[in-house]
Amino acid sequence: MLQKSPAKARLTPDHVIRTKRIPMLVTPDTQADAQAYQQNYQQYFQTYASPDLSCLSPEPRWAVWPLQGTLSFGSSLKETRIIGDIVSHTRKAIQWAENLSSWQSLPAKDIFAMEYWELEQAKLGKSNKRSSLQGKIALVTGAANGIGKACVEALQQNGATVVAVDINPVIKETFKQPDILGIACDLTDSQALQSVVDSTVSRFGGLDILISNAGTFPPSVKLANMDEKTWQQSMAINLTSHQQLLTACQPYLKRGIDPAVVFIASKKAGMTQLARIAALEMGADGIRVNVLHPNAVFDTAIWTDDILASRAAHYGLSVQAYKTNNLLHQEVTSKDVAELACAMVGPLFAKTTGAQLPIDGGNERVV
Repeated sequence: MLQKSPAKARLTPDHVIRTKRIPMLVTPDTQADAQAYQQNYQQYFQTYASPDLSCLSPEPRWAVWPLQGTLSFGSSLKETRIIGDIVSHTRKAIQWAENLSSWQSLPAKDIFAMEYWELEQAKLGKSNKRSSLQGKIALVTGAANGIGKACVEALQQNGATVVAVDINPVIKETFKQPDILGIACDLTDSQALQSVVDSTVSRFGGLDILISNAGTFPPSVKLANMDEKTWQQSMAINLTSHQQLLTACQPYLKRGIDPAVVFIASKKAGMTQLARIAALEMGADGIRVNVLHPNAVFDTAIWTDDILASRAAHYGLSVQAYKTNNLLHQEVTSKDVAELACAMVGPLFAKTTGAQLPIDGGNERVV
């Protein structure tokens, strides 16, 4: 997670355990900057540590970017904002001190004693348990209801920060959590789509997960009876928009942390083939691309009570029997699909790409 903030040293022990002794200095070679910072931190630890201490994470928590400002780094939006606040407050305190007289940091040995003070470490220990997707940035489409909405909620509960995208403007108000950003966008508008991806990276600092879920289900008619508008709209939403979104996300995903893509294809052949090609082409960049095929998921916007009752009656079944009309006699919910999607973008599927996985309770026509 990355956040820009206005920012130079710590004023209290609480500050130093959050921000470490010094910032990283950003140059054009940021990878070398980060490596040098970690080496310097490990040397700092070895210089002052007693045998009973273990080295904390050596990564920087903030950086000075000349002529730009400062950057804050954290494993969650909350942590990043805390670090950004500390940096901002410290900068102001230093400026006040310099205006009054002068400011000087404590010697490194004394700062180390504060950073590794047992009582301060206990504060960090309370929040050391990490969720499976902690620090990841995710983008989900078709997020205003149903499977997309459930995916947003599941990702957030597993530690990710999420950008939720939907054509329905209600998406802007759907989620109240600070680590979920709702954006209204027509995904068939390639410029608007690119703007969403750019806004995601600008706001949160990167992109690690894409769940491409948006879709439409036009009325079922024979090809001979399908009008051109219906065909073009279906192709634009159910195939082209997914390809364009993936193309826009790829440059950022390849720089992401264990990047992963899940297509919610629901047996859409075109999207499935797109995902297969993407898996073949993106594997060299470490991007995993897998497909989920939900079926008969009824807690979505298209399945109203009247439609459910009508379809159940058509098959001579009760609504509950219709919902569980699969080999396992289990109802498949949006939450079920979302939890499996979270698993597929997480460590459990870290070595899987190009896979297609049904979640339908067992469909006798497929099995």
